[in-house]
Amino acid sequence: MWGDLARRTIRLVPDASVAAVADALDYLCLAQLYLRDNPLLARPLTPADVKPRPAGHWGVCPPVNRMLAALGPLQAATPDGYELHVLHGAGHAGPSALAHAYLTGRLGHVHPDLSQDEAGLRELVTGFPRTDIGGEITPMIPGHLHTGGQLGPALAIGQGTVLDAPHRLSVVLIGDGECETGTTAASWLATRALHGTGDHGTVLPVVLLNGLRMGGPSVLSTLSHAELTAYFTGLGHWPVYSDGLDIGQLRQTLAEALGATQPLGSAGPSSVLVLTLDKGYGAPARLAGTPAVHKTPLRDPAGVPSEFDALADWLASYQPGQFLTSSGRPRPHLLPALPQARPEPDGSPAPRGCVAASAQVAAHAAGRPFAQVVPEVLRDRAGQGSFRVFSPDELASNRLDLTDEDGRPVAWAVEVLSEELCHAWAQGYTETGRRALVATYEAFAPIALSLIQQQLKHRSVRRHAGLAPLPSLVYFLTSLGWRNTFTHQNPSLTTALLAGGDPTLHVLAPADPARTAAALTFALRKLDQCTIVVADKHTSVHHPLETLDEELRHGIAIWPHLTHPGPGEPDLVLASAGDLPAEALTTLARRLRAERPGLRLRYVHIHDLTALAEDGTRPLALAPDSFARHLGTRAPIVLATSGHPTDIHALLGRRHPGPRLTVLGYRDPGRPVSQEHLRQLCGLDDAGLWQLATTLTDTPKEIPT
Repeated sequence: MWGDLARRTIRLVPDASVAAVADALDYLCLAQLYLRDNPLLARPLTPADVKPRPAGHWGVCPPVNRMLAALGPLQAATPDGYELHVLHGAGHAGPSALAHAYLTGRLGHVHPDLSQDEAGLRELVTGFPRTDIGGEITPMIPGHLHTGGQLGPALAIGQGTVLDAPHRLSVVLIGDGECETGTTAASWLATRALHGTGDHGTVLPVVLLNGLRMGGPSVLSTLSHAELTAYFTGLGHWPVYSDGLDIGQLRQTLAEALGATQPLGSAGPSSVLVLTLDKGYGAPARLAGTPAVHKTPLRDPAGVPSEFDALADWLASYQPGQFLTSSGRPRPHLLPALPQARPEPDGSPAPRGCVAASAQVAAHAAGRPFAQVVPEVLRDRAGQGSFRVFSPDELASNRLDLTDEDGRPVAWAVEVLSEELCHAWAQGYTETGRRALVATYEAFAPIALSLIQQQLKHRSVRRHAGLAPLPSLVYFLTSLGWRNTFTHQNPSLTTALLAGGDPTLHVLAPADPARTAAALTFALRKLDQCTIVVADKHTSVHHPLETLDEELRHGIAIWPHLTHPGPGEPDLVLASAGDLPAEALTTLARRLRAERPGLRLRYVHIHDLTALAEDGTRPLALAPDSFARHLGTRAPIVLATSGHPTDIHALLGRRHPGPRLTVLGYRDPGRPVSQEHLRQLCGLDDAGLWQLATTLTDTPKEIPT
């Protein structure tokens, strides 16, 4: 379909229109980098027209601009019901994205001060880089599913966007330096993991083989043509080549590449377009082929006469009046090659009844083992459609049996031995409005930390831009370090994410399998959150569910079956966060109630760690009176978590209870030890907890309030 459409647009849209769009994009990029006045060169350029400190990236713009121009007629001709997305591997093409959004009119729809008129053009050029939009690609520029903050995942994100979406084409622009990253390298091969997993759309990778990364020659550029062809062919791709200089030839190559593409996961090779245009094409000859073209090739044209002369000649060579009117609008001969502005998608409908649905799941799961209830939740969710599970070859190890009646993996669960790919596929899937879960070992989830943080930044800017919320990012961490070998002990993902302060982050620490089932149900229904669910696959202890609604709504609840009734300050507060801590502290609580019947005990379970945060910093942060109602004002507190104790201390911040709080959790033993010894080292063994509790309650202390 896409190849036929590309060939049809070649007949209908003149090459001259596409070439004019490419020139317009080049000029607007250069003008954004350098000009603070005279945006259309309506009079001779003077040093006063030039920015004293040019900022931004030129090097990637020329090849990106040619691809955007060549894709324009195809985007304009895409029929209703079909979608064409462009994903930029690096965020450095910000000037290109802004220029293209300006020419299509989409930028003015979102930012009225950047509309297609004289004032809008002046603001686009002279205001770059605007602090509210940024100089690189962000969701403030309409139409971008990926901001390119970290090199590597764009191809896999593009693959995620077309999973279960046969109507969608994603064109992914990948720098040759980006091809050196492990995530991109793995993405070429990983498409084989998607064979037979559904009816998917199409990805066209476009490698911008410009010869340079930021600081020197790219590794990919050292391959001969034959070696490069062998490389892609061996990975299951069929390369087609263009230098991009002849727009007509580039359009023909694009049509050829699209005609040879295969839906994602199909058997047989699919095409990759290799665009061999020098980095920073068009820059002054003395700078060509040097790292200087990565950003602004001429560093101080306002102050260095020779640089000013070079810039003036460079800008004038485009003759901007040939493609833009004095009022800042594209001239008529550009319009056939420009897609029409389309409204942003509405996003997912707001969820309703999340607590009730999750509580119902928990009631059905009560008393049943993890290995039964958690896969059941995922199967039920998959039965509703538009859902995927991604795991780095760990589903069986994590007791998540997602096989069919013949023992074969279900199509909606994909395993590939790369945390980065699992995240990127899930990111592409959720950014296009579908729900996904990444299930992995707690210890190796931090491999994807930077990618998670980049997606959170992308989502944060989306919210700032007023875009519709999307399905949440959900990670399910099991195979906890408490029951694993030394190398498999690392609960630092939550530590790092909590330190980032993102208000959409929730760290769920359910106390038993029924609560884990409820937590997953809850997390997968919510929108625009990042939820980390931490649960031990070995947990076999079950607790009463009478407070589950409160735990889901508020992230914390007092467990009445272990709490001394009546008002007043308790003698001791026990607080658990997680299933292993709940098992340890409920054992302690029952012993205290049996052997110390006069002790006034309060038991609290923290279902969502963010409930402990300073008041006003997170959505579930307890108000001061609620904090005191749960954790008291004078009584000693023993709080146990399955993660790092520092997570708790950092969340509490300025309302930390001080010396009356003892936090127990994972501490690196520094060497391999037995599970029993690890619990002893961390103070979570029965004997250690008993000694701590009796010490705190036997020795009266004056604790400051």
